[in-house]
Amino acid sequence: MLIDMMSGKTITRVPYAGEFRAFMSRMTAEEIRAIKSELNAMIEGTEIQTAGWMPGSNWGGTVYQPIYEKAARRDYSASARCFGLMVWEVFMERPERWSSGRFEKNGEPIGSRTYFRIQ
Repeated sequence: MLIDMMSGKTITRVPYAGEFRAFMSRMTAEEIRAIKSELNAMIEGTEIQTAGWMPGSNWGGTVYQPIYEKAARRDYSASARCFGLMVWEVFMERPERWSSGRFEKNGEPIGSRTYFRIQ
């Protein structure tokens, strides 16, 4: 469950829905399941996750490779957007309560959303 920090309301939709649907349509159901399974395994038992730090920088030979090759058609920026939207959806689907925002580290903006578990 993903909760909006400001309103406290449950978020029920992934932003940029049209673009997200296009990305997802280029991957198989099995590829999507494998990515979500890997993300859920990374999230399980944690209190905080930053989307851009989750997958590592080299997706070759990993479940994330189809995001770059197929969903984003080998476009680095598009693959980052697709990954971020998939992470958003995974947090929405989880049973725990999570929220997210954009933050800084050492005075520099983090380039992706940070998710944290709330009580």
